[in-house]
Amino acid sequence: MIIVHHLNNSRSQRILWLLEELGLPYEIKAYARDATTNLAPPELKAVHPLGKSPVVEDAGQIIFESGAITDYILRTHGGGRLMPQPGTPAHEAYLMWLHFAEGSAMTPFLLALYTARLGEAAAPLTPRIQEQIGAHVAYFSQCLGSNDWLVNNELSGADIMMSFIAEIGAMQGLGAHFPNVLAYAQRLQARPAWQAAAAKTDAYNFRLPA
Repeated sequence: MIIVHHLNNSRSQRILWLLEELGLPYEIKAYARDATTNLAPPELKAVHPLGKSPVVEDAGQIIFESGAITDYILRTHGGGRLMPQPGTPAHEAYLMWLHFAEGSAMTPFLLALYTARLGEAAAPLTPRIQEQIGAHVAYFSQCLGSNDWLVNNELSGADIMMSFIAEIGAMQGLGAHFPNVLAYAQRLQARPAWQAAAAKTDAYNFRLPA
């Protein structure tokens, strides 16, 4: 059985959603953030030296990094679901979104989170960080257009990975500028599989109002 080392209010929520979409059995090993620092607990370092989540155990393997986990689960257990046929242009687009989510889109959100702790000292950096958040979400919005889903207008691992970008963008009010991204976040959270995953964890701070 797949074991997911899951940190509350983290991007590992989307791995649980993926497993629910596929109808795969899995076990959650839950970890709670420190109430003061909001950091992951040291117990996660016993699973992986970086002490980060998500980490997945399957068939004696330890896999980390959300994009790699999504790719592994779909290749190993997906049976062709939620992934375009390899060798097609759609598959190349799918791979791009898998990497874009963490490699590009998440970076300015993290910079905003960390520099916010600096107070006034962050002022010289803030305009550039906010410009980059807007640019990445604008690109996401442009590619999504009027479609429900990112690749071939069919739900795929690309949407699993981009879900957190849509959620955090919506929570920060970017939906007013990019209503299709807000609708996308609401659409994915309305899926029975997303709700089933959410029901198995502590309250998720990035859940949008109904």
